[in-house]
Amino acid sequence: MAVAPIVEVDVVHPQPRLVERAAKVLEDGGLIAYPTDTYYGIGCDLFSKKAIDRLYGLKNRDRKKPLAFLCPDLSDVAKYAKVSNFAYRTMRQLTPGPFTFVLEATRLVPEMMQSKQKQVGIRVPQAPLMLAIAAKLGRPIVTTSATTGDDDVLTDARSIKEVIGNRLDLILDGGPQPTEPSTIVSLIDDQIEVLRQGKGILVME
Repeated sequence: MAVAPIVEVDVVHPQPRLVERAAKVLEDGGLIAYPTDTYYGIGCDLFSKKAIDRLYGLKNRDRKKPLAFLCPDLSDVAKYAKVSNFAYRTMRQLTPGPFTFVLEATRLVPEMMQSKQKQVGIRVPQAPLMLAIAAKLGRPIVTTSATTGDDDVLTDARSIKEVIGNRLDLILDGGPQPTEPSTIVSLIDDQIEVLRQGKGILVME
């Protein structure tokens, strides 16, 4: 299999042609690797079942554990999750940022991306590059950390190419990235519950 090309990208002011190229790869059912505000991620189009299957295979992940997805803007979240006034106010204070919010899914979300309880994990990251790609694609991007089968986190584009490059379609190189995961916050039933403490520190006004 061919190894995915590496393309250097400006993570703060991403080049429009590279944003377009990445969005096209996703639209065509491909997998891309990219830097975020928490780690290098691997992702695909939320509405490409074939790509999601490839992503689960690459991660060797249990299908019963849904992956999170990222939206380009807080206003998009309500299409894919049931957002109460409480949840909206909470997320407005914490986005964009290193948080994954657990909410009840809407019917728009493919069943394979929902938990048994019909819940989803959604991010609006502080990552201009990924927000731009998701906006260009016009749909959320399923996202997971770039790790090997042994759960070793890959922290730069070169190591991603060496280890899993033959299973990707494009690698966006934004330089070495931190490896702290996002903080997972459940907002189910209008209750704030931290399910995993990561990079994001919960400070509410």
